[in-house]
Amino acid sequence: MTGRLWRSYRSMRLGTRLALGLGALALVVFAVVGTALTTYMKDYLSAQLDDQLGLAQVAQSKSIAQNGTLQGKKYYRWYYAVYDVSHGSPVLRKPEETTDLPKDIGDLTSVAKAQIAAGTEVLRTRNLTGEGEYRLRGCEVEPGVVLVSGAPMDSIDDTVRQLVTVQVVAFGLALLALVGIGRRLLRHGLEPLSDMAHTAHGIASHNLTESAARLPLRAAKRGGGPEVEELRTAFNTMLEHIDRSLAVRAEAEQRLRRFVADASHELRTPLMSVRGYADLFQYAAANAPEERDKHLARLRAEAARMGILLDDLLLLARLDAAEMEAPLRLEDADLAELVREAADAFRAAHSDHPLAVTVGPDPVPLRLDPVRVRQVLDNLLTNAAVHTPAGTPVSVTVAVAPDSATVSVTDQGPGIPAADRARVFDRFYRVDKARSRDRGGSGLGLSVARALVEAHGGTIGLDDGDDGPAGTTVFTLTLPR
Repeated sequence: MTGRLWRSYRSMRLGTRLALGLGALALVVFAVVGTALTTYMKDYLSAQLDDQLGLAQVAQSKSIAQNGTLQGKKYYRWYYAVYDVSHGSPVLRKPEETTDLPKDIGDLTSVAKAQIAAGTEVLRTRNLTGEGEYRLRGCEVEPGVVLVSGAPMDSIDDTVRQLVTVQVVAFGLALLALVGIGRRLLRHGLEPLSDMAHTAHGIASHNLTESAARLPLRAAKRGGGPEVEELRTAFNTMLEHIDRSLAVRAEAEQRLRRFVADASHELRTPLMSVRGYADLFQYAAANAPEERDKHLARLRAEAARMGILLDDLLLLARLDAAEMEAPLRLEDADLAELVREAADAFRAAHSDHPLAVTVGPDPVPLRLDPVRVRQVLDNLLTNAAVHTPAGTPVSVTVAVAPDSATVSVTDQGPGIPAADRARVFDRFYRVDKARSRDRGGSGLGLSVARALVEAHGGTIGLDDGDDGPAGTTVFTLTLPR
């Protein structure tokens, strides 16, 4: 039975359970308050009766002193017994009326004996046979004479019973009102939680395995107090985070598909070239020996280009998995010296592009991988030479801030169209789609550069000095100090 009730309670809604718990707590409070009030009232009425007994005995002692017994001045249903105690034991005097004494006077006599022993007034509560509870008081009215008076307590009991009845009815109605109104208020306050549950069920019905999956649902029900509002805000923030994560996942999957397609295309071209030059080499070896070395050189060039492409793909994969495998070998190096070395290499390889280098006399010590940073610098300078006409000036500037160092590579070439600026760092993306792979590369250079810079904790960006297509192109590399 208890287990069934407990299961029924646990199956109730939270608002109902809270209302019942509030009702149980209120019931305990009402019981404590009612018991304290009833006890206080009973003690108060008993004290009032004791005072009444005392005052009555003071007035009656004069009659006893004058007449030897109590005459007149009596209360309805009260009992009076006058005892001679001069010999050490109570001896009952004859009452004025027989109704002054109960049928059994043993309780009154015991009070008289107690008064003799105590030497002062004595109060007792006794259940007189056939009469009910009486409050008995014994006092000495004159030397050797003791008066014992008894007052019925049924009026006190009736008053207490009426008080208990009123309390039960009042507390019961208050309890019902508290549970009913409390349940309604709690249900209204918990509506935002129900709205969150409805939203969660709606999300569960969505197919989140699709690449374009989004979470358009939000918990919009307000109210319930600061705590519920805080929970609603946290719930919606979590949904926003999940939604953004799904969008990022969808974008990553799309980028991965495009990357695989582009990588397959890029690898297929040198593989076809290798296969073609291999066939030509085989033919030349048998029929035209003078052409054999030329075809072998072409075969080696295509193999080398495919090797560079594979190295770039491998590096990008390692940078993508940097949490598990860090491809950098960090050490203390001078960024200014790396820029000078890259500038010397650029002048040797691209003498048709004048290069200006602005580097301060002081070293710029940083914690970095010098090989990878040199790779980034070479890539940016090579891009400036490859994608601009001969004679285009190129400049490199190093600037130092308290918490970072910046390298800017600037060319005065035709610039990058506005439509292509946002995608220049995408993998396999070429601004000039018609440019040959022999001169234009695979489209991985800037992607590798950005991945390497971000692996160092830095940033790399593109800034066109002018809005038109002939604006100055500036690549800015920033590394933390």
